[in-house]
Amino acid sequence: MRIARFTTGEDPQYGVVTGDLDEHGQLGEDAVIVALAGDPLYVGVKLLEQEHRLEDVRLLAPVLPRSKVVGIGRNYAKHAAELGNDVPDEPLMFLKPNTSVVGPGDPVFHPRQTQDLQYEGELAVVIGRICRDVPPEKATDVIHGYTIANDVTARDLQRSDDQWTRAKGFDSFCPLGPWVETDLDPQAFADGLRVRTYLNGDVVQDGSTADMIFDVPTLVAHVSSVMTLLPGDVILTGTPEGVGRMHVGDEVEVAIDGLGALTNTIKER
Repeated sequence: MRIARFTTGEDPQYGVVTGDLDEHGQLGEDAVIVALAGDPLYVGVKLLEQEHRLEDVRLLAPVLPRSKVVGIGRNYAKHAAELGNDVPDEPLMFLKPNTSVVGPGDPVFHPRQTQDLQYEGELAVVIGRICRDVPPEKATDVIHGYTIANDVTARDLQRSDDQWTRAKGFDSFCPLGPWVETDLDPQAFADGLRVRTYLNGDVVQDGSTADMIFDVPTLVAHVSSVMTLLPGDVILTGTPEGVGRMHVGDEVEVAIDGLGALTNTIKER
């Protein structure tokens, strides 16, 4: 089930998106969104007798993290190598504020403080209920679904600062979308889910979640051993190799098999 958050110009609503994805992660013109009676994380999936053509609504970030976005660094060996870093012995965590979250089609603003703004296409895990100390074998019990993320990073600030808060935490540095897919299990695919990033239409990242050093259950277990996770919290699972610079005016699209595509444009702040 694809659960999106949208607006028709009025207050935001949640809805279920119907239609088949094409090979580019796009839905056809016949796609519709059926409205829900509130946030499904809290009231469940209650369909209303109200639907809209998908092209007539504006999609928003599909989830508003109640407290936090937890990023995982260097979770692909080739990405760690391309930045000259060693592979960590355990998941390397950092936090992005929930104010960094924006939705599909929203601009990513280029801060004046950086000269090296970079994309990082990633699979994102959306937590479905309050949890702590979750064993790996129980991780699927606390996962609401999956969405696409771009872990936007000011690479020069990441290198210069002793920690990553500023480099990862600017407003608009965490695009999420276009919806949350609740019926997907990345662990069920032997070859993983293909993760591709396009910069102005050119493929710049092409990897697979099968190459993650720490898989999703391990990440949920590790993060929840440190902090309580709340409904709507998001875990970013790391990015494949091929990260690179974005400039004002660039369009960045992250596409993941079974999830669709997330597109944003870089603008002056």
